[in-house]
Amino acid sequence: MFLNAAQTAHLYPLISDLGLILMTAGAAVLLFKKIKQPLVLGYLIAGFLAGNHFDFFPSVKDMHSVEVWAEIGIIFLLFSLGLEFSFKKLMKVGGTASVTAITQIVTMVTIGYFAGKFMGWGNMNSIFLGVILSISSTTIILKAFDELGVKSQKFAGNVIGALIVQDIVAILMMVLLSTIAVSQKFSGGELLLSVLKLIFFLTIWFLGGIFIIPSILKKAKHLLTDEMLLIISLALCLMMVIFASKVGFSPALGAFIMGSIIAETTQAEHIEHLVKPVKDLFGAVFFVSVGMLINPQTLVEHAVPVAILTFLVIIGQSVSSTIGTLLSGQPLKQSIQTGMSLSQIGEFSFIIATLGTTLNVTSDFLYPIVVAVSAVTTFTTPYMVKMGTPVAIFLEKKLPRKWIKNIEQYSANAEAVKTISTWRKALRIYVFQVVLHSIIIVGLVLLSTEYILPLLGGSKFGHTIAALVTLVVLSPFLWALSLRRIATKEVNELFDNRKYRGSVLLLIFFRMALGLFFIGFLLNNFFSPVTALIALVIVLIAYFLFPKQLHARYHKIESHFLNNLNEREITKEKKTRRDLTPWDGHMATFDVAKGSNISGKTLEELKIREKIGINVAFIKRGDITVNIPSRNERLFPGDEICVIGTDIQVKKFQKYLNQNEIEAPENTDETDIVLQHLELKNETFIGKTIRESQIREKTSGLVVGIERDGRRMLNPESHLILEKDDILWVVGDRKLIIELFKG
Repeated sequence: MFLNAAQTAHLYPLISDLGLILMTAGAAVLLFKKIKQPLVLGYLIAGFLAGNHFDFFPSVKDMHSVEVWAEIGIIFLLFSLGLEFSFKKLMKVGGTASVTAITQIVTMVTIGYFAGKFMGWGNMNSIFLGVILSISSTTIILKAFDELGVKSQKFAGNVIGALIVQDIVAILMMVLLSTIAVSQKFSGGELLLSVLKLIFFLTIWFLGGIFIIPSILKKAKHLLTDEMLLIISLALCLMMVIFASKVGFSPALGAFIMGSIIAETTQAEHIEHLVKPVKDLFGAVFFVSVGMLINPQTLVEHAVPVAILTFLVIIGQSVSSTIGTLLSGQPLKQSIQTGMSLSQIGEFSFIIATLGTTLNVTSDFLYPIVVAVSAVTTFTTPYMVKMGTPVAIFLEKKLPRKWIKNIEQYSANAEAVKTISTWRKALRIYVFQVVLHSIIIVGLVLLSTEYILPLLGGSKFGHTIAALVTLVVLSPFLWALSLRRIATKEVNELFDNRKYRGSVLLLIFFRMALGLFFIGFLLNNFFSPVTALIALVIVLIAYFLFPKQLHARYHKIESHFLNNLNEREITKEKKTRRDLTPWDGHMATFDVAKGSNISGKTLEELKIREKIGINVAFIKRGDITVNIPSRNERLFPGDEICVIGTDIQVKKFQKYLNQNEIEAPENTDETDIVLQHLELKNETFIGKTIRESQIREKTSGLVVGIERDGRRMLNPESHLILEKDDILWVVGDRKLIIELFKG
């Protein structure tokens, strides 16, 4: 059917404005690609020129439609970020990334808040400004790393890990800002409730999503074409957006969560590939829309705040990130490289600024100021990344030698193997299990009260059926919460120690009491207190009569969840050990090409360490991993070879492979391979060469570094003579290293 005149008049501005946005985005892509500048900067400037503040260029007719397109852009931008994120990445980035990100965020929120107050801004403007200045731009940094070719360098891993943590903290801060904006005051109780609410819904969404979505995609895999998979993925995204909005969170949070859930499926890479054009389209729409909302008159009036805030972002983020990385135990050079790479604001800052505008709690001038600061810092980012190494070398020369030595000692101690007490291990496992199962139980009870009970009516019979169905569903989780044996090894060890016996019993009784509380909580929701008490006794009898059946049901549910969670890694397992390198050395993985000239040769014949200076940490061939390969190991086509070296050495090895483009040992058992640094006191090794000492053979390891009189030698030659008080860095079997050097 044709549209009538009224419909056409309503539709025309929406379509014409989208056309204008895409035309300006296309022009920006061509121009900024030509002059080799970040495309995000081009989108912002193109949007600024295409806004309705200039008469010499076609302008949008309806600013409301621009805001609609920008909102859609945010949703798909956050969905694509979630696809690249995954919750398990957060667990793997480790302490370095977490300490770096938290230090930077706390410092910059404080600096931003007081900067706003100094410039005479109100409370809400200053709070939003602090949060806006604290989040670096994932999009801009990754683009700069690609263009500069530094993604394989060690500091790049620290930066990407910090960005992952920042993205999660940014999502949390958006929720907190919404709470503050609504109440217009700082309320510790409300903020705590918001955090608990966020944790509760994140856990429920994640557990439910991982349990259901991968199974559906796997079963329907043979039916799904690319078109259907794209539609289903976007539908899931928008469904989670609706759920998030219903419970009071931002649509952006829902999109991010669904992206991170899909990121755990085996089809994550394929979905990411299919969604990329949608992300690119709406990402361009978002950034151009951001540029269109800038008022040039506001920029002129607030030129001084723009200059001040730009300076604070570049210096403040660089210094705070460098300090955070140093605190996490990284060497000075990598800390400075990491800090200088994180010196900008970007997409999350725009989203937070948009949140303030949408909630009508920030002034009109804040948004264009933030965009202007982002534009300047986007332009400076590649230069800051390039300057990281020269600045680090300069500071290493100029700083007092005592400071440098203290930093090196702190870094060395941080890299040493840390042990966790048995009590802490057991307590951590208990707390995790209690919190996890409590959230599941409360979620299911609320779900039943909200949907199942109204469906069955308000009669006593309806209440009984609803309670029975809910109990049947909850029974394995209640059993796991109160009676399942967890941390068995640690608990037995602690129970043998009289000091901890009482604490262990207290933990066990607490779990049982909590299980009883939840059963009572459920029954009280459906029955009167007296009826609930009778039902509780009946439930407890049944509860203790069928423990094996409950265990079997819970084990089946848990196995299904873990299979879905780990299937992507099981399908494509890439085992890389990045904790076995001292100082500036790091690990990098390469594939031996099918037509490579080095295929069929032993490591001794290739003389890789002598020519390039790198050590081979392991060779992966199919399902077999050869840890610390001997000099007689051969390389074959398709082998995955992991090497240890500095950035320069790794780059040389990559070039070596490009220019030239194992039989498994009997013992392929998994060993506990660690990096240890040991001071040489044993007379057995002093005066011998590394080869004569037979450290390699006795520890199934490698000497990857030696410290002597303040000098460091990475991957020393095998003919180097060992001296007293040398500090050896050895990669090998933990037990064998301890046995060899315990004397």
